[in-house]
Amino acid sequence: MSDHWLPVADALATIQHQIEPLHETETVPLQDALDRIIARPIHAEIDVPGYDNSAMDGYAVRAAEATIDAPLKIVGSALAGHPYAGELAPQSCVRITTGAQMPADCDAVIMQEQVERIDSAIRCQTNVHAGDNVRPQGSDIHKGAVILTQGQRLTPTHIGILASLGCAKIEVFRRLRVALFSNGDELVLPGEKLQADSQIYDSNRFTLHAMLQRLGAEVLDLGLIADNCDALEHAFRQAMRSADVIISSAGVSVGDADYTKEVMTKLGQIGFWKIAMKPGKPFAFGRLDQSWFCGLPGNPVAAVVTMVQIVQPMLRRLAGEHFSPPLQLQARASTSIKKKPGRMDFQRGHFNQRDGQLWAEPAGSQSSAVLTSVAQANCFLVLEQDRGTIDAEEIITIQPFDSLLT
Repeated sequence: MSDHWLPVADALATIQHQIEPLHETETVPLQDALDRIIARPIHAEIDVPGYDNSAMDGYAVRAAEATIDAPLKIVGSALAGHPYAGELAPQSCVRITTGAQMPADCDAVIMQEQVERIDSAIRCQTNVHAGDNVRPQGSDIHKGAVILTQGQRLTPTHIGILASLGCAKIEVFRRLRVALFSNGDELVLPGEKLQADSQIYDSNRFTLHAMLQRLGAEVLDLGLIADNCDALEHAFRQAMRSADVIISSAGVSVGDADYTKEVMTKLGQIGFWKIAMKPGKPFAFGRLDQSWFCGLPGNPVAAVVTMVQIVQPMLRRLAGEHFSPPLQLQARASTSIKKKPGRMDFQRGHFNQRDGQLWAEPAGSQSSAVLTSVAQANCFLVLEQDRGTIDAEEIITIQPFDSLLT
């Protein structure tokens, strides 16, 4: 391995050490807050539920009076939103529906299937204990409790919890502004006609744009940039005016027409240029005035892999999110897997469970140009840098695809 190839762990550490999360915030309506990053801890201002309520349709009773075959007179009803307001006389009960507030002095609910109804009274057919089928006040959320912490990405469940607390608006960090462009004279926009055998459609930018949308970024799409130093410099200068991050696809290898390094040297600072990973060795990271730059490889699988493994953690940290490392599991190789030592290999794989054991194998072609290999996979096979060919049934690490790829 070349001394200039940075190990994946070192590349990640270098980026995480250099960047600082954004601090600008905005307040958005709750219905627009999905996938936004919370800017302040959220404390509950009320109990949830706000009162003792029934977990079942049945009868609210005093448990001490609800002995088997003892008659209890039905004196009223309690419905959700319409509580029973009277006082309960001895040896009486209240018809109650799920979610309705418990009447005063009642400490249990007996299910309607467990009573015998006789005119305006019931007889209990089972023993009843205090607390049966009652959801106490604050049993879900206690007033004053920390519900969500700064840096959490809001999920649909979080939205529901905030709604249950009466929150109509939420303070979040502003969206990242990411400028995106593709570089290459061989590229053609989808919808246009290929004019020569040497032309291909630009798939990378559309893939990356979709991934950035999944991450909640505000994308400034600069389109296709020609293999021209002046055109590339113009694109960089345009992006630098408003973007927090600039992402390019292609133009970071060592070809004669790859001008990115030249422009980067002129306009900013290069952090590192190559990573000891496969696919994705030609990856550039640097600083352009107030913008960070990530130069992704041109091969489509390499662009996807570097986006997931290198760029995603950076964007999440920059956005203010507390991002945990991706889930990795241990599995047995279903077949032998070819690998040369020297680079960490992120092969596209498929895993399943058989007889209580996870098994995994490569999915389709492992060429960095074959994007369908990602569509056919459900995980990465994460093969260590110094590891060689893996024999069948050896233990390997897998990283199941998350929402960025599914």
